Amino acid sequence: MSNLDIRTAEPSDAAAVLAFWKDAAEGTSVSDDEAGVTGLIARDPGALLLAEADGVLVGSVIAGYDGWRCSLYRLAVLPAHRRRGVATALLDAAEERFVALGGRRGDAMVLEANERAQRAWAAAGYHREDHWRRWVKPLAR
Repeated sequence: MSNLDIRTAEPSDAAAVLAFWKDAAEGTSVSDDEAGVTGLIARDPGALLLAEADGVLVGSVIAGYDGWRCSLYRLAVLPAHRRRGVATALLDAAEERFVALGGRRGDAMVLEANERAQRAWAAAGYHREDHWRRWVKPLAR
């Protein structure tokens, strides 16, 4: 897409990002609220990357780096804008960010049941590591 702009999110984008994720993302997270999004932006200001086409939010990815791991979450593209290079542009920006920060490997969280996402990640050069399993414990009560 020639009219695509990739930028980092601002705290004022939180409500729009949450609405976007309802339309474009699979699954939900315990952090899917304004406090979660603004907290992410405050903690790691360059992590939430947004793709806009003609001022419309069409894609997102969280590219978090903690000094040890390069973690990718919430790669999402509006259904009407899929297969136009939006996800590729977002991943390119995320990977450039990681390299600039000294990161060595991108690690994506992908829902097991989301076969379309698994195909997209594979097409982007990522592969599944079957010897790992995610272990979680909710901390909010």
